[in-house]
Amino acid sequence: MPASRFETEVRLEAGIAVVLMRGDIDREAESGLAAAYLAAGDASVILLDFTAVGYINSTGIALIVRFLADGRRDRREIRACALSPHYTEIFELTRLSDYMHIFDDAASATAVATSEMTGGRS
Repeated sequence: MPASRFETEVRLEAGIAVVLMRGDIDREAESGLAAAYLAAGDASVILLDFTAVGYINSTGIALIVRFLADGRRDRREIRACALSPHYTEIFELTRLSDYMHIFDDAASATAVATSEMTGGRS
């Protein structure tokens, strides 16, 4: 099966930069992830949305680690959503889940962000 081309789209939602990712996260995703990080502007929270990601290899995991490191360096919180059960397990085994909140979907992640920004008030 040929690799699925990696693409990103960044949008601001509930005060966080949501990075919609499509395709496979492998060595070809490096420039796309770097561009998405820059496109997030000065958002203090970046949500990586894995809804349309089909495959992540070990190089892709390393790219996500680099994304996390860049966020930590710049005092930005990196979150993730919509990981498949398989990749949720991979994130737990590699301890990536120790360094980012993982949500079931973008809606629940943005609801939490909205709640945090309003101090829990609706």
